[in-house]
Amino acid sequence: MNNQNIILSIKDLEKTYKTSSEELAILKKLNMELKQGQTCVIVGKSGSGKSTLLNIIGGLDKATGGTVCVGGMNVSSMPEKQLVKFRREFLGMIFQFHYLLKDFTALENVFLPAFMAGVSKKHAMEKAEELLCAVGLKERMSHLPSELSGGERQRVSVARSLVNNPELILADEPTGNLDPANAEAVGNLLFSLSEKYGKTLILVTHDMNLSSKGQIKYSIENGQLQELEI
Repeated sequence: MNNQNIILSIKDLEKTYKTSSEELAILKKLNMELKQGQTCVIVGKSGSGKSTLLNIIGGLDKATGGTVCVGGMNVSSMPEKQLVKFRREFLGMIFQFHYLLKDFTALENVFLPAFMAGVSKKHAMEKAEELLCAVGLKERMSHLPSELSGGERQRVSVARSLVNNPELILADEPTGNLDPANAEAVGNLLFSLSEKYGKTLILVTHDMNLSSKGQIKYSIENGQLQELEI
């Protein structure tokens, strides 16, 4: 495999939570590798470590052992200031809850991360408009989150995750709060846009319909990844 194409490399990753009376090993010597443009789905029972893994990759949580390299950068050893820059410039993140700013329009919610990253106001606005059109919200740009449906709010989140042109998108149960029809529509959108823009995608989900759409599918069992047939 050409190392230049590897976006994510995880080696012997461990995560253990300690209480006063016991240690709970969530991730055990976990290994994973993804190339640029690959889409990966991770399924597993609640508490199996799916979200923990995503949070460690995104620098939101610290591993107990092992290494996580994203784009050749060792996330495991980054100081917080560097992690903030890494998340802003290299990652796009989508969660089960949309986390949109309630007093800002859909357009402003997508525009702001780019503008705060130093992109000119004109270019950031143009990029936000392009992405909102791409997610089917051309006529809803001026609406506040409270004026949008759950599916539309999550579409704004998808657009926002792409605005800084990230190499890697991390999606943690992005359709978990949606009805089946909207869940399928948003899921399809996420995979089609990842392909369109050449992004590497890791998606954690309970939705078995959604899980079949990834190029690579894993289950977390006993703290390790098991590759599944698509």
